[in-house]
Amino acid sequence: MANHSEQLRHLPQVSRVLSLSTLSAARERYPAEAITEAVRGELDALRQQILQGKAPETLPEPEQIAEAALVKLARDAVPRIRSVINATGVVLHTNLGRSPLAESAAQAAYEAARGYLNLELDLTTGKRSSRQLNVRAGLCQLTGAESATVVNNCAAATVIVLRTLAAGKEVIVSRGQLIEIGGSFRIPDILTVSGATLREVGTTNMTRLSDYEAAIGPNTGLLMKIHTSNYRVRGFTKAVEIGELVALGRKHGLPVIDDAGSGAALDLGRYGLPGEPRVTDGIAAGADLVLFSGDKLLGGPQAGIIAGRQDLIQRIERDPLMRAFRLDKMTLAALEATLQLYRDPERVTRELPTLRMLTMPLAELRQRSEAFAKRLRALPGGQQVEILDDVAYVGGGSLPDQTLPTVVIALTPPISEETLAARLRAGTPAVMGRVQDGRVLLDLRTVLEHQEEALFTALAAALAPSVP
Repeated sequence: MANHSEQLRHLPQVSRVLSLSTLSAARERYPAEAITEAVRGELDALRQQILQGKAPETLPEPEQIAEAALVKLARDAVPRIRSVINATGVVLHTNLGRSPLAESAAQAAYEAARGYLNLELDLTTGKRSSRQLNVRAGLCQLTGAESATVVNNCAAATVIVLRTLAAGKEVIVSRGQLIEIGGSFRIPDILTVSGATLREVGTTNMTRLSDYEAAIGPNTGLLMKIHTSNYRVRGFTKAVEIGELVALGRKHGLPVIDDAGSGAALDLGRYGLPGEPRVTDGIAAGADLVLFSGDKLLGGPQAGIIAGRQDLIQRIERDPLMRAFRLDKMTLAALEATLQLYRDPERVTRELPTLRMLTMPLAELRQRSEAFAKRLRALPGGQQVEILDDVAYVGGGSLPDQTLPTVVIALTPPISEETLAARLRAGTPAVMGRVQDGRVLLDLRTVLEHQEEALFTALAAALAPSVP
């Protein structure tokens, strides 16, 4: 205890450390309050070490404490949310923000953020209007629906649709479609939040139209089909097609909701990715409302899109919860710009990053990879670089059983693969690859062309012998 007391007495005062020229110069970069807090934090940490008997025998000098405070200030000044180069080969990587925006959409969001815009103003009349008008026309053109509206994600779209149309009533859903989406959000829980009651029909693998019809009663609010976007049931199975469900709904005067999930607007089967329904399919089949995501296969910002009957859309937009779920100006601007790209099917596959990655010819990817690998081999350090055939994934709960043939750069570093991966994650920009069998795998399919130079610089820095 005496030794502890002696060490505590030798700790410098906060003012003593702050008076050092090192920290005086730092006031040009950091607020004085932040510098004081950093110094106080370093001294408090040392004090706790002393009291716990974990402090070094020789305490740091005031100059060392000042340097440690500067390191903390520099670390805290780096944004927590920052750019990451996705070299994993997972196109819709949920942990990395799913779809990267097209340049036109990113520019639209930037312009919306840096100034004013006609978010809820009719520039012709000078009167207030709805922010939904800015994207409604594009969504109707894309889906063929009478009307459309948007909320902040597809879960919110499901909640507000069920709340508006079926609160206090039963919603009939196939047991095989009671999915769990990311973050442990489950369809039964969403129904409960909406105020509707779930009525399960059929079994996990077999649901017939007669199961739906047998469940219809006086308290039935609507029929709902949910696309199992993040898994597939194969083998002895049967599911009711949306057209059949629509016919049953018409027979009993019940609205039919088609949750199309991933928001594919193009026929991806022509690119070797079959099985994902298009957002137009439900509308064409007569579904009263179709729900889908904006940031998955549509390739836009995060949004929950509701398209369908005009009278139902109007009811939904009158719900007080709509204000809590509404999109901000940047997202609306980015979504509108994304929808504009779909007016030209050839242009959209070139300019929308998600579609560009999914449809990139293997020969082009191989050429890019070989050129990049040649540059890596020229770096000093003794790393081994190979080009390997591999598979990429769509990700984001889309096309769960579909893989894409791809080419990866397999890097065997002179250091451990885990150390290299950690250095890449800590860099600026951060880089995410895959660690496998003693190598770091880099898939340029998910690396935007303009990011290649930054990726090379990051790899050169991470492989440099001087890196600690």
